[in-house]
Amino acid sequence: MTDDSFDSDVLKNPKPVLVDYWAEWCAPCRLVAPVLEEIAQEYGSKIDIVKLNVDENPRVTQAYGIMNIPTLNVFKDGQVVKSIVGARPKSALLRELAEFLS
Repeated sequence: MTDDSFDSDVLKNPKPVLVDYWAEWCAPCRLVAPVLEEIAQEYGSKIDIVKLNVDENPRVTQAYGIMNIPTLNVFKDGQVVKSIVGARPKSALLRELAEFLS
């Protein structure tokens, strides 16, 4: 996902969308990536998961005040409804996202 596709991919999406703000040089981001891929495969009918490289997409990164990565923002109806900062194990992420996965 990019700055240019953010509106259509996230804000206008009828499903909840988890945006993973990440960067190539971020070790915790690399740890959380495979966990998010598993969640996307298991719960893709309920939530969309997209990645936004903060170095390549400064407009959205600045607009949402992303200061630390990984940050995971859940958007619903165009609004941030949950923000998770830092890497978490799959079980913890599933608990945090439970309301969007049921």
